[in-house]
Amino acid sequence: MFVAEKEDRATGDALRPTAEHIRTSVSALSAVLKSRAQTVEAERRVPMENIEALRAAGYFDVLKPKAFGGLEYDFSTLVDLNVDLARSCASTAWVAGLLAAHQWLVAGFPEQAQHDVWGSNPNALVCGSYAPACQAQATEGGYLISGRWSFASGCECAQWSLCAAVIPPDGDRDKPAPAFLLVPESDYVIDDTWHVVGLAGTGSKTLVLDNVFVPKHRLLFFSETTSGQTPGAQTYRENPGFSIPMLTAIPSCLASVAVGAALGALEDYLERTARRVTRGAVAGAQNRMAEFPTIQLRVAEATASADAARKILLSDLREREATVYQGERVSVEERIRSRLGQAFAVSLAIRAAEALNASTGGQGLDLSHPVQRAWRDVNAVGRHISMNWDTVGTMYGQMALGLEPKGQY
Repeated sequence: MFVAEKEDRATGDALRPTAEHIRTSVSALSAVLKSRAQTVEAERRVPMENIEALRAAGYFDVLKPKAFGGLEYDFSTLVDLNVDLARSCASTAWVAGLLAAHQWLVAGFPEQAQHDVWGSNPNALVCGSYAPACQAQATEGGYLISGRWSFASGCECAQWSLCAAVIPPDGDRDKPAPAFLLVPESDYVIDDTWHVVGLAGTGSKTLVLDNVFVPKHRLLFFSETTSGQTPGAQTYRENPGFSIPMLTAIPSCLASVAVGAALGALEDYLERTARRVTRGAVAGAQNRMAEFPTIQLRVAEATASADAARKILLSDLREREATVYQGERVSVEERIRSRLGQAFAVSLAIRAAEALNASTGGQGLDLSHPVQRAWRDVNAVGRHISMNWDTVGTMYGQMALGLEPKGQY
């Protein structure tokens, strides 16, 4: 891992925060983030107060290049921090985790594109919509794109967006190819299409673009970032962390939200259940819930599932980081193994949330109940195509059985 260091600046030495300093700052925000969680869900977006508090803690600098004022820590550092953040508010962690992860993704673009994003605004954040929503039209110096880009989480907190499109063949390529294109917020409008039952506070709305010009240098092909062989990886050769394949990294950040939300649900469940007594009916009155063996088993199952999920998620990612730090490329098999671990970690988090939510009783039906909210949020993470166990599990099975794997890796 890259460690904290002092930098000489015109204004004097500035101490870069360590990962533990950032973790302490996030922990200090826990109570206020929890208190806002229901409002975040009701308003269907993360408030800028949350974003600015995390910015002050250095959250969005964790992966950002040092050349632009960032810290350049390992991707696993962000994932570990994001698990803790999701304990307090899953929607905030989903948005903040992606905005922080996209600092790393933007670092994969050509250097000129990075200057476009951070040159005039060092605090600029970038949202994204990954599904290629249109066929780009080649024009002098770049491309024109029009269409609707859905699921742009945190778009109201960002100043730029990654909009995926299919790029037509040119002299170097004989086939169309998907790519990310960087677009400033002035070039799109936000359509409020986000009305959902889980991760409602992420504000994952739709971006609408109409004949927007994107210069060629603001282009990053999927094939470059999924292999780790990006222009930015060459720019930052001294830090191999920028050459980790995208789908080894960013889905781990998404999975961290499910794991953290399950751990947060367990904390809330223990706090409420330890002092709860029955009111009557079948179980009889004034019996301590904590003394029921079924409750004890649910706590054990949730604990084991959530702990295992965190260990799997971080272990896989750290193994891939070790590979690139040894100067080796992450193989296709390793990339698919990472996808397997990400999806399985989410399935374990779902198991934990289900075990707890099923025994919250009538009180757990209230929309303000934190365990019930976490249950919905964790299940929403599992609906994401990158986390879908059936899709990812069969892809791994195909590879293990000697078939051509079909899926995202």
